[in-house]
Amino acid sequence: MAVAAHEARWWRAEPDGKILCTLCPRACRMAEGQAGFCFIRQNRGGRLVQLGYGRSTGFAVDPVEKKPLNHFFPGSRILSFGTAGCNLGCKFCQNWDISKAKLDAEGLRENTPDEIVTLAESQGCPSIAFTYNDPVIWAEYVVDVARAARARGVKNVLVTAGYVTEGARGELYVDADAANVDLKAFTEEFYRKQTASHLEEVLETLKWIHNQTRTWLEVTTLLIPGHNDGDDEIRRLAAWFHENLGPDVPLHFTAFHPDFKMMDVPATPPETLRRARALARAAGLRYVYVGNVHDAEGQTTSCARCARPLIVRDWYAIARCDVRVGDGEGACPHCGHPLPGRFGAERVAPRAGFRRLRVAAP
Repeated sequence: MAVAAHEARWWRAEPDGKILCTLCPRACRMAEGQAGFCFIRQNRGGRLVQLGYGRSTGFAVDPVEKKPLNHFFPGSRILSFGTAGCNLGCKFCQNWDISKAKLDAEGLRENTPDEIVTLAESQGCPSIAFTYNDPVIWAEYVVDVARAARARGVKNVLVTAGYVTEGARGELYVDADAANVDLKAFTEEFYRKQTASHLEEVLETLKWIHNQTRTWLEVTTLLIPGHNDGDDEIRRLAAWFHENLGPDVPLHFTAFHPDFKMMDVPATPPETLRRARALARAAGLRYVYVGNVHDAEGQTTSCARCARPLIVRDWYAIARCDVRVGDGEGACPHCGHPLPGRFGAERVAPRAGFRRLRVAAP
């Protein structure tokens, strides 16, 4: 049985009868019946349709730190879900079973935007994360869920590679409260060979989110031994980051584990993450974290002025949160120095875990 289609946005008909998708910089041109690189955007009858709308590959309740977001309502829970497909071709993909999956009609969970928001509320989640596969390719669904969530006071988080066109960014992020963007490396060669995409478009997205929106931004770089973990590349990344995003946007260096088409590459040693963190901090970045390893110092948020620990983490759990909060802003209770981010009543009890959810299909 064929998957039902949802009318897509961001496309135009070409003179030769093909359709041009204008959602991401890949600019796929599709003849009748063809799908784009992402698998879920397809030419049907001379119109572009989106096959992932309303169809999830699974739900989970996570700590928000798992996204990772360390300055966005620390300790709160977030409803995470995704669809299938991706507009990048990362050889190191850690979610390849989802990003390379093709939707079929069996076993899919179908949920309206309002049902997603209701699920978040029923699970005590003040936020929803569009994650697992890149939300860019199912942007129509993201936009509708985010609009429904905002109307009911639930926040929205995009976990993305940032590979989206200038023409689509505005609508995709209009109701986004936070985003974690993967900056996968800092060379065009890496992006071209290892992800089948390009670096410059991601840099433009990062600058746009930071400078043109009210979306809280954090950035993640997965360090892969021998591919993007050299000192010179990390220094250049940190220098660009400081110049274009400033010293206060959090940067996460996370550990790679062998997966997908990089099974022959060893896991990232913890000392590599610590070295990268030290280099980024030396470049003037104030909030640099390490992830996918247990590192108390590299996962603790400290005051940029007095260096007192403000948020102490044990993996993804909050062991202690000592932040002065007022009108959604954070500050050090000891010296009063501002702590950039979004803070407030959404914080829940320390050591919040996560769990998978079973959501019955109708």
